[in-house]
Amino acid sequence: MAESLAAVRFAVCGVGHIGRRHAALVARQTGAQLVALIDIDPALSASIAAEFPDVPFFASLDAYLAVGPAADVLTIATPNHLHAPQALAGLQHGLHVVVEKPLALHAVDAQAVVDAATRVGRLAFGVMQNRYSPPARWLKQIYEEGRLGQIYLVQINCFWNRDARYYQPSSWRGTQAQDGGTLFTQFSHFVDLLYWVFGDITNIAARFHDFNHQTLTEFEDSGLVTFDLVRGGAGTLQYSTAVWDQNLESSLTVVAEHGSVRLGGQYLDQVAACHLRNYELPPLPPTNPANHYGTYQGSAANHVQVIDDIVQAVKHPADVVTNASDGVKVVEIIERIYQLRG
Repeated sequence: MAESLAAVRFAVCGVGHIGRRHAALVARQTGAQLVALIDIDPALSASIAAEFPDVPFFASLDAYLAVGPAADVLTIATPNHLHAPQALAGLQHGLHVVVEKPLALHAVDAQAVVDAATRVGRLAFGVMQNRYSPPARWLKQIYEEGRLGQIYLVQINCFWNRDARYYQPSSWRGTQAQDGGTLFTQFSHFVDLLYWVFGDITNIAARFHDFNHQTLTEFEDSGLVTFDLVRGGAGTLQYSTAVWDQNLESSLTVVAEHGSVRLGGQYLDQVAACHLRNYELPPLPPTNPANHYGTYQGSAANHVQVIDDIVQAVKHPADVVTNASDGVKVVEIIERIYQLRG
């Protein structure tokens, strides 16, 4: 009983694929308690009731905020364009907020969330699960230890499949106003990883193509982006959702003064190469498998670590891996890239 009273209470807004994963993990997480589920789709109520029989279901965020059971944290896993306004509503109601990527579709709105959290004395978290991947943590560690020396080149490749099975008719996905673009919905985690390890970028140039999504989306399916690292060195980001049938690759290659490293696999789940002066790669913990969403896959399933981080931060406020301030920077970088679309 004492544990239940001490548990951090979560309300999850948006119970599609990723929101339902959040709900299931919160329900199983030590020190956490799932107290409410929220979604505007009434067709979900039966399956939600079957999976979470003791958790009340609300048809809108306003309905929950008006009469719902008390919570500590509002998790937002709704369409992209709703993230910032719903985060602001949760903060104004006195809740900490956890926002799935992207934090917003515009940097000014993302910053408004961070400012509101500071103003009301609550925490705002972005979901940045790639930061919990053992290869990613290893890369950040050796970078900060100076083992790479001067960075020469950074190359990120993201080659995924998102076809008509993903972009359903009348869905928010694929729309400019609600989705925002491929970098926001599919690849913001990789922009986040670039920023988290190597810092900000400048001198951006980009080319965009729409190879096979003309009838599916209102924006590009592929892009080639070049940039300089503010701290020194240059980089490229190549991305596509035009890959046939299934995801091909997610990789990050670094050419540096003291050697080269490459994170590879489909989901940055392995160190594919490590050749550094006077250094031997230590054993790393295994990486979680990819998130499965029926006909397609996403990034590594590290949400359990995200939720644990949030629980600990709410109980004992401190710096966390998934602070929303970095989420603002990711939105700003993507916005700067997309300003070149014309």
